Amino acid sequence: MNPFTTATLAWQTAFVFTLRSMQLWTEPAEAQARLTGYALEKQKAFTAGAMAASQAMLAGQMGHAVFEAAMAPAHRRVQANARKLMRG
Repeated sequence: MNPFTTATLAWQTAFVFTLRSMQLWTEPAEAQARLTGYALEKQKAFTAGAMAASQAMLAGQMGHAVFEAAMAPAHRRVQANARKLMRG
């Protein structure tokens, strides 16, 4: 993962966290359901990343390729969340 991609991921993650936190603060009645959804989303991304990293290791990939495979599901999810939040 190149430095620009890593920086973009960090920025998008902070952006999503900030906007979601603001939504939870302004809509407390829906907070519990949203937090449950956010937790499930993270578990799915973690599991997909672990599986992708395992497959990359079994295929004999080098460390950087295993890292990229592990991060890809979370990166895709963060990008999708950022796009969705920017649209409103």
